[in-house]
Amino acid sequence: MSLGLGSNLLGSTLISACGSSTEKATIVKPLKTGFNQADLPYEYAALAPSIDAMTMEIHHTKHAAGYAKKLRQAATNEGVDQAKPLEKVLEKISKYSTSMRNNAGGHYNHELFWQIMSPNGGGKPEGELLAAIEVKFGSYNDFKSTFEKAGADRFGSGWAWLVWNNGSLEIGSTPNQDNPLMDVSDFKGVPLMGIDVWEHAYYLKYQNERGDYISNWWDVLNWSKVAERFDRIKGQV
Repeated sequence: MSLGLGSNLLGSTLISACGSSTEKATIVKPLKTGFNQADLPYEYAALAPSIDAMTMEIHHTKHAAGYAKKLRQAATNEGVDQAKPLEKVLEKISKYSTSMRNNAGGHYNHELFWQIMSPNGGGKPEGELLAAIEVKFGSYNDFKSTFEKAGADRFGSGWAWLVWNNGSLEIGSTPNQDNPLMDVSDFKGVPLMGIDVWEHAYYLKYQNERGDYISNWWDVLNWSKVAERFDRIKGQV
């Protein structure tokens, strides 16, 4: 797979540097995903009114928990070392079963999704991330419009993403539980942020108004977490 970041980012640097030194381990830590579901860093009701408590609870305890459980089952069946980062599986997902693809993607995507939201979210990015957005998309508002369109136009279920690829920011989407780290994905890069546009992510509150859900999601987006990922990913290039 070619991400334009060099194979050393997702290959040697991102994966094998885990623990090779204290400094490297610190740098890549946000980019390593385990096989177990993490606790939410906030209460289910904390993201209201953008995302209601019932949706968050069902989403986390049913949908996402199911992906994590089935991922571990698939990993056991297919002899995957669960002590290694999940990213190592994703970059070679074509070697594995459909069950591994669906559940590894579902688990990774949701673990990132929970991280980049916060009850204290909203506002705008700052510093180098904002500068990179303005260089690539012209303005922050143009960036928002492009990202919202990627999510709104994704046919059926899927995700919209902001990624770092080839030294630049890019926006795109993937179907189902695929993500840009997968070697089977047409849209590639290292995810900085992603929004779940499956109906289970918003239907209780928004029904068929996916666009309203995406528009309100900006109010809970944790830009400091996105910027942290951006800074650390750039540091590996």
